[in-house]
Amino acid sequence: MAKNYTIRNAKPNEFEAIGKLMVNVYSQLDGFPKPTEQPAYYAMLSNIGDFTTKPNTELLVIVSEDNKVLGGVVFFADMKYYGSGGTATSETNAAAFRLLAIDPETRGQGLGKLLTEACIQKAKDKKLSQVIIHSTKAMQTAWKMYENIGFKRSEDLDFMQGELPVFGFRLLLKKL
Repeated sequence: MAKNYTIRNAKPNEFEAIGKLMVNVYSQLDGFPKPTEQPAYYAMLSNIGDFTTKPNTELLVIVSEDNKVLGGVVFFADMKYYGSGGTATSETNAAAFRLLAIDPETRGQGLGKLLTEACIQKAKDKKLSQVIIHSTKAMQTAWKMYENIGFKRSEDLDFMQGELPVFGFRLLLKKL
């Protein structure tokens, strides 16, 4: 059964629902810190729409034909707003995305890959030379997807988020 999905910028009236989706997805990851362990991180997820106030930053959603939000991701065309630990925010000529989450009821349909590809296309459209992301051991499904798309581990981007090791990845884009 083929379904039609649309990827677009989130609307302000969707921010709260996207935040709840993010909290739900991340809090259920095996081996990922729980809200009581990293309350500031979960507050950031709850208020995901706040990212849209930063320059060159977009909250993308994937929606069904009836406009139900099925997932989201934050895209950064300027690394200084990326907000990760480590050295990633000093990278130049680069884009990034983070906080990719798909509604558990729609997992396995390739929606995460569609959002990832949308972010890569945005970076290409802006003629940037690379896309940077981070993942954790708790995100093995996403980790495999990123590697299958062509992202390579980039240890220079690794950092610790509290007690949690966070691993950097880089996708080099062909010059247009």
